Amino acid sequence: MSNVISIKGAPLAHDPALRGYHVAYRPNQANACPGCGRSHWLVGRLLAECAFCATALPLVETGTTGTGLFRGLHREHQLAA
Repeated sequence: MSNVISIKGAPLAHDPALRGYHVAYRPNQANACPGCGRSHWLVGRLLAECAFCATALPLVETGTTGTGLFRGLHREHQLAA
């Protein structure tokens, strides 16, 4: 039995480049709230929340920077030393 979900025989794309546009908060762009249409946001580390209707959107660049992240380059550098 396959673990891939399919619709009409076509597998679903999990690659962001293949799935197309998805609703998310994009920094340095005009972000209209899908719930109320306004554009005032409270931005956190993982989510941006509309200040008027509290609709939460994921950030596009979540987890790409910051302390506490595990990076393969850092581990390889330690092994080479």
